[in-house]
Amino acid sequence: MPQSLTLHGATIEIVPGALDSLGARVAERAPGHRVAIIADQSVAALYGTRARAAFGPADPATLLLTFPAGERHKTRQTWGTLSDQLVAAGCGRDTVIVALGGGVTGDLAGFVAATYLRGVPFIQVPTTLLAMIDASIGGKTGVDTPAGKNLIGAFHHPTLVVADPRLLTTLPPHEMRFGLAEAIKHGVIADASYFSWIAAGLRQILDTDAPDEATQMHLVRRSIEIKVQVVRQDERESGLRKVLNFGHTIGHAIEQVTGYGVAHGEAVAIGMVAEALLAERLHLAERGLADAIATVCDAAGLPVRLPDGVSPAEVVTATRSDKKSRGGQVEFALPRALGEMAGSETKYGVRVNDAETLRALEHL
Repeated sequence: MPQSLTLHGATIEIVPGALDSLGARVAERAPGHRVAIIADQSVAALYGTRARAAFGPADPATLLLTFPAGERHKTRQTWGTLSDQLVAAGCGRDTVIVALGGGVTGDLAGFVAATYLRGVPFIQVPTTLLAMIDASIGGKTGVDTPAGKNLIGAFHHPTLVVADPRLLTTLPPHEMRFGLAEAIKHGVIADASYFSWIAAGLRQILDTDAPDEATQMHLVRRSIEIKVQVVRQDERESGLRKVLNFGHTIGHAIEQVTGYGVAHGEAVAIGMVAEALLAERLHLAERGLADAIATVCDAAGLPVRLPDGVSPAEVVTATRSDKKSRGGQVEFALPRALGEMAGSETKYGVRVNDAETLRALEHL
């Protein structure tokens, strides 16, 4: 059954089979003279023709712009290439950009939309679980630099987010697991019962051969509800929204030191276990929280230890370039218990010295 939510002017629709009616949905929410669909080459091969057809057969006003797949291509260079292609095609301010793909595409296409002609409307059409429940929600856009992830970007909310759970059936199992890391995070930060539901239903959630639509809808819906609830109270990440960074400070550092050889969801899983251990060491959380998170992540097929060849010291060094660093110390979003975060008295940013972070990582 179709469901929808709203956030800062964005309508978020959760509709099985919505890709084929994309043209009508965009025309209703963000009518424009031109539509530019941006997708990586892998997603374009899967869904590009179908997405363009949703705007009318062979409509010359609908562009399909592509770029090489992968986090390592979420760069200023790719942003520049896509922007130049829009200019070459004569796209004006009445252009609507559609981000079709995973989190990399949403961040990149959103940043193109935020900066092209000082801002044009854009639509998020996430095709991965991670993008549906996290990356497409909240208005963060940006690109990476050699110094770290998402260091250049802008807040630019989509006009519409169209989440079609049926697209998850084409995901390889590892992509479902990557996205599930964010769902597990949502349970830890805001809803212990949701965490328990995920733990009990892992086999059904990860079964893409015979997916249960009701299970997929609940997974997508509940995670989106949690993120919307948080972002609605703190759009610019000055307080409560920081809780969404749980697992990401160390996770981003792991991605950086491995040259993005570790996928985002995998890095977040490791980061959640490490940061929960850190919370225990700082006496913010009771013993056993990190083990509970590690047990569920491990059962979901996600890593819970540092990759071979990665030293705790180099991960600590990489955290210093995180955009959440303040006053020479790194800020962490740390849990107090399942469904509850610590640090409300410091606007949910807990500053931790490198020595404490190192000791927590050494346990992994």
